[in-house]
Amino acid sequence: EALKHYAKPGLHVHFVSNIDGTHIAETLKLCNPETTLFLVASKTFTTAETITNANSAKAWFLNAAKDEAHISKHFAALSTNAEEVAKFGIDTKNMFGFDSWVGGRYSVWSAIGTSVAIYIGFDNFEAFLKGGEAVDAHFTSTPIEENIPIIGGLLSVWYNNFFDAQTHLVAPFDQYLHRF
Repeated sequence: EALKHYAKPGLHVHFVSNIDGTHIAETLKLCNPETTLFLVASKTFTTAETITNANSAKAWFLNAAKDEAHISKHFAALSTNAEEVAKFGIDTKNMFGFDSWVGGRYSVWSAIGTSVAIYIGFDNFEAFLKGGEAVDAHFTSTPIEENIPIIGGLLSVWYNNFFDAQTHLVAPFDQYLHRF
């Protein structure tokens, strides 16, 4: 939702991560099996929530498609585990891998960001990546007294340790970040 302004018209993207079957069931009601692409994002392809949802999506899809051969046209994997991807039924030609040291679902900068790239388009995604690169450059080259990520981290420790603050507030001022 935070990137809604950059979305390609007519393209609908849904993210399902809750192991509660209601979430995927409600999401699948919004989808057409003939035009839906599932991107299953799991570093190991063994994460319980991800595989449970992927199996639900596969069952829903096969109920309409009736032929497992069609899985290769509607499912892709974002993973480091080709063996588990193949076991699931996804052709490893449809697997976008990344280095094993990359932090799974949280690394939008790797193949995990494929859904974002599709949603906002590759020009916008490239600009997004350049923004991340600029923050990295700031962090690695800016003196500590002017380094925003370091100051933010130190303030978080300070308020936790000296003021017993148990929470950390991020207050976005953009409506598209209202769920953040």
